[in-house]
Amino acid sequence: MSYEDRDTYGMYKNQDEKGPGPRLMGADTLIGDDVYNHKDEDLGDIKEIMLDVNNGRIAYAVLSFGGFLGIANKLFAVPWSALQLDTVNKRFLLKVDKERLESAPGFDKDDWPDMADPTWQNTIHSYYGTKSYTDTRSSTDYVAPARGKDERIIPVAPIGTDNAKDKRY
Repeated sequence: MSYEDRDTYGMYKNQDEKGPGPRLMGADTLIGDDVYNHKDEDLGDIKEIMLDVNNGRIAYAVLSFGGFLGIANKLFAVPWSALQLDTVNKRFLLKVDKERLESAPGFDKDDWPDMADPTWQNTIHSYYGTKSYTDTRSSTDYVAPARGKDERIIPVAPIGTDNAKDKRY
């Protein structure tokens, strides 16, 4: 079922560039969307969209894959940045082979991981080759001092935060 089929408010009716979609879309309309890969293989569908409410970002789409008739499905948290909306076919694309997804870090519907745990996040983003949604830095956000071999690369603090002072310098 596509997002247009779940559009209870009519936000996707206008095809003349009026309305929010597909640049802005209702999260509820995306739940249930199919996910395919570059080989046109069905990888499952989106069961949930995980939001980081502290920073207002979409963190993951929880994808259901495997099993038979919804029984014994494995769930996978796929980084939102790994998904691409296919507006022509009204689905999402994930650049991963079906075999790789089968061996991806997943979980059972009754035993969800702590998705806010940085170690877990690193594992997921490393597996899919994506940058973490919490990493807002660019390569220019680092200052590499030329003092000594034990110096650290220190990230620039975001505007409005207090910088901790290192007493060694």
